[in-house]
Amino acid sequence: MWEYTETVKEHYKNPKNAGEMPDADAIGEVGSIACGDALKLFLKIDKNGIIVDAKFQTFGCGSAVASASILTEMLIGKTVEEAEKISNQDIADLLGGLPEQKMHCSVMGREALEDALAKFKGEPKEKKVKGKIICGCFGVTEDKIREIIKKDLINSPEEITNYTKAGGGCGKCKDDLAKILNEELAKRNNGKKDKPLTRTQLILKVNKVLENKIAPELRKDGGDIELIDVEDKKILVNLQGACKNCPSSNLTLKNFVENSLKEYFGEDIEVIEA
Repeated sequence: MWEYTETVKEHYKNPKNAGEMPDADAIGEVGSIACGDALKLFLKIDKNGIIVDAKFQTFGCGSAVASASILTEMLIGKTVEEAEKISNQDIADLLGGLPEQKMHCSVMGREALEDALAKFKGEPKEKKVKGKIICGCFGVTEDKIREIIKKDLINSPEEITNYTKAGGGCGKCKDDLAKILNEELAKRNNGKKDKPLTRTQLILKVNKVLENKIAPELRKDGGDIELIDVEDKKILVNLQGACKNCPSSNLTLKNFVENSLKEYFGEDIEVIEA
């Protein structure tokens, strides 16, 4: 059974800005009812490029409704340029986190926003669809899969399915997903060997893994984690919440946090409680 935050539950039970907008300046659409999820995003944009109103219609699960609802709240009052910077992780974070199996709902919100803003700016429609279809059940392209692997630091075929739904239907594409993942992981590993990360780059990447992969698991049990600093191969963190004074905090630090980070940054990484 998936665990949902109170914010997710509130936006699902009492969605904000649900409905149609007949005079919208931009409309973004993603998904299809045949695939099980569909989202339509409406934006009202004034002459100064500020989003003054946003509404949505969706066919999907509670996480899809909650993601769309909170996205509209995020958008109202922002400029088009500010809206373009919103990521799927921003949507999930504002909801207090989403189960890994539901991260595709926040991705769907981001894609609907991209579609709406592209149309508002008059970008050609064909620019949005690139690459051959890998997952026929959900219409997911190879380019989309590679983008998600790189952007969200995907590390397993299951995570690809969680973020894109690819592989969640008939399963015929799973071998292709594994092949694409292995290719992207090889590039990632070669990049680590050939081009050592600067301290700033390492801090940003470590923080992204902590926020996207590790913190959501700790939060399920009332815990959390904060990155304090990175000193060469030593990562200094601060366990928070229920993890702070837990008798098993050292096991959590070494067996979960450190081992998870080693998957991304190498076996010589050491995690230390600051």
